[in-house]
Amino acid sequence: MNDLKVKEIVTRSYISPSKLPGYDYVINPYVGCAHACIYCYAEFMKRFSNHDEPWGTFTDVKVRSTCAKMADLRHQQVFLSSVTDCYNPLEAKYRLTRRLLEYLQYSGAHITLLTKSDLVLQDLDLLTKIPDIRVGFSIQSLDEEFCKKTEPNAPSVSRRINALKTLHENNIKTWVHISPIFPQLSDWQSVVQATRAYADSFSFENLKLRAAPLARVLLYITQHQPHLKELYQQIYVAKEGTYWKNLRKEILKFCNEQQLRAEVHFSEDETPEK
Repeated sequence: MNDLKVKEIVTRSYISPSKLPGYDYVINPYVGCAHACIYCYAEFMKRFSNHDEPWGTFTDVKVRSTCAKMADLRHQQVFLSSVTDCYNPLEAKYRLTRRLLEYLQYSGAHITLLTKSDLVLQDLDLLTKIPDIRVGFSIQSLDEEFCKKTEPNAPSVSRRINALKTLHENNIKTWVHISPIFPQLSDWQSVVQATRAYADSFSFENLKLRAAPLARVLLYITQHQPHLKELYQQIYVAKEGTYWKNLRKEILKFCNEQQLRAEVHFSEDETPEK
């Protein structure tokens, strides 16, 4: 955080039409994110934000919108956030997400929130008052050392699970997004077992890599997991899809047997299986 470049900006609107399946609108209070995950798909946002700094070293804060009010959100599905973490460390200072949730509280929208941060607990008082919200935590593994290398500035997994438990105990709908699943490295079943007592549902997403994130992840594998180098080359360079097809079947079978509410998102081009 000490080297994070922070800029306050005015945005045209806080809310945008969604390209995510199942959601009508997305809200991203920030541009960029300090978590600095090596796999982050949102790095493409640099093309639209006039930043040439490395991804994870800057965050733009949308301090104001030129749009006087949001769209009519009654009965609409609204997602926070798709290309940032709405509870990144700057939220402790700016409280943008809280301000937006205060508006959404009376909007009639169905709200879904996803974060890697236990900072969400600073808004526990507000979350308990919102009639239709579910809060999710993104967790890729229980291995803290592995997570520290691949998402170096994100809160620890133990802190996320503790926050999930607190939300659940306060009767807030919760979910766990097991993502991204690193081939042969993410023990997704362990994540399920560690969180199932506090989660109303699960979703699963595979590690999707392009451009700079692909290079970073392949470098990480070469340096830290060389025994998996050939597998990652097959999946991400040769584009061999067998691994994900087999894993999809395994996850769906497991969730069905365990009677878990779950979705598997293993391709950007198809409807999630349930």
